[in-house]
Amino acid sequence: MRIVMNGVTGRMGYRQHLVRSILAIRDDGGVLRPDGTRLQVEPVIVGRNREKLTEIARKHDIETVHTDLDAALEDEAPVYFDSLVTSERKKTILRAIATGKHIFTEKPIAESVAEGEELVAAADAAGIINGVVHDKIYLPGLIKLKRLIDSGFFGRILSVRGEFGYWVFEGDVLPAQRPSWNYRAEDGGGIVLDMYCHWNYVLEHLFGGVEAVMTKAVTHIPQRWDEKGDPYEATADDAAYGIFELAGGVIAQINSSWAVRVDRGELVEFQVDGTHGSAVAGLFGCRIQHRVRTPMPVWNPDVPTDQDFRGQWEQVPDNQEFTNGFRASGSSTCSTSRQAGRTRTTSRAASAASSWWTRR
Repeated sequence: MRIVMNGVTGRMGYRQHLVRSILAIRDDGGVLRPDGTRLQVEPVIVGRNREKLTEIARKHDIETVHTDLDAALEDEAPVYFDSLVTSERKKTILRAIATGKHIFTEKPIAESVAEGEELVAAADAAGIINGVVHDKIYLPGLIKLKRLIDSGFFGRILSVRGEFGYWVFEGDVLPAQRPSWNYRAEDGGGIVLDMYCHWNYVLEHLFGGVEAVMTKAVTHIPQRWDEKGDPYEATADDAAYGIFELAGGVIAQINSSWAVRVDRGELVEFQVDGTHGSAVAGLFGCRIQHRVRTPMPVWNPDVPTDQDFRGQWEQVPDNQEFTNGFRASGSSTCSTSRQAGRTRTTSRAASAASSWWTRR
């Protein structure tokens, strides 16, 4: 099965989606289907820079390269994948839908609810399968957390607290480790548009649909320096402090920031508290504390505590083999690319049009 891949000359498109996902699947012999046969995949790469595309094709033994999207969409490939910058995504996806391609895309799918619903309506009218990358739910820490939920470990889940972020350097003293467009709203930047897509599908997958959102989005660092060393005004939000009401009464609080220094085990961690137990999960590790092992601290601000609270938690073991999330998400998409699908959208949650399209 051929897949038209647009945007693979970018950092994420090349490393995560082309190399670690589709090429890894191809080089491993394809996707194993329930009947024991394998579905092989072959990328058709498209972009504006022929020199970069040609080098990628040579390095990875890719046969077909295009610098004309319309020509690429005429390929027999049944699937179109998009990892362009957000501001370009809607119009290229609409062009692919018009040719009858099934859609697999990076998030966010659009910059507004209205644009997201326009894409959903177009896909529904065309009768195609459409999906968004949901890599985080396939990572070890969240797989372990889902297993705990399904086993009833927590009892009744009460709340979720998430902390995500790290310090993105301004670019003056040290170069920034993220592209400058991420901090310009006019170019599709902003942490809400970028990260709330993840929080929407992670929360829905683990705990239930998002029914309401309250968020304070701010720009903590008003000036940054771009790739050329020139200063520019940061017009996009670089931090967001959110409260999410979930189906079933669970309350989630998630802080997202590119202006925070890390004091946790991973760059993102979720603490889940329930009547029978609690867990702290990152993308790889997951620590638990059952109610029968819960200590009884006494609050006394005048006396230093003698308890090692973090030492009182246990690690969930790595008792299964895990693959990387982008590859698992890509495999799921490839295995369903020829099945009938239905579309759906959610407009209540913040940036919902940019997050959960459909995986079926």
